[in-house]
Amino acid sequence: MQDRSERTRRRLVRAGAQMFDRTGYASTTLTQIAGAAGLTKGALYFHFASKGDLADAVQEQGHTLLRDFVSAQRLAGVPPVQALIDMTHWLAWVLHEDPVIRASFRISNECAGRQPPVTDFPQVWIAEVLRLIDGAREAGELRDHAVVEGPRTLLSAAVCGIGVLSGTGISPSELRRKVGALWDPLLMALVPAGQAGHYDVHASALTARLVAPV
Repeated sequence: MQDRSERTRRRLVRAGAQMFDRTGYASTTLTQIAGAAGLTKGALYFHFASKGDLADAVQEQGHTLLRDFVSAQRLAGVPPVQALIDMTHWLAWVLHEDPVIRASFRISNECAGRQPPVTDFPQVWIAEVLRLIDGAREAGELRDHAVVEGPRTLLSAAVCGIGVLSGTGISPSELRRKVGALWDPLLMALVPAGQAGHYDVHASALTARLVAPV
């Protein structure tokens, strides 16, 4: 019974993400979400008391996807700066592939200032950026160990900018190209002279893993 309840909840979260991504938070109704999930509105209310609760669950699922990716990078021993590069390429990929991530950004953008507030998904990403920047500083990977505010601001803006670019209808391949190009000047500003060539700004190996058939 518990397994079936959890499967139902996951269906609702997925359907909610698809509808929020397609029509936006304000225009999406719980009736539409229940219909997209192939469930009754009563089943939806059993799991979520309001549209805001469901929106939070969508964003929490997005956070879980990010957390799982970052944890895998850490377990694989990927250096912090390369992990930052890989994270931006992963973001570009999932924004195209996964409505949960797209919906999470859209919900945050549409619901800024809403009371009660929904989860601020971009802040989740920025928190991961700050953690990796701090890790890079501690590992001696940054150009100036004493100055971290500039790198934090640059990378935080880059993450948000990738989300904005994705929403313009840009093709996945073009978005990946732009993310790779973004890192050429970023690395020159971030890492010591002569060290930029040590990093794969195009994240070729990562991209190959992401697009490989299951």
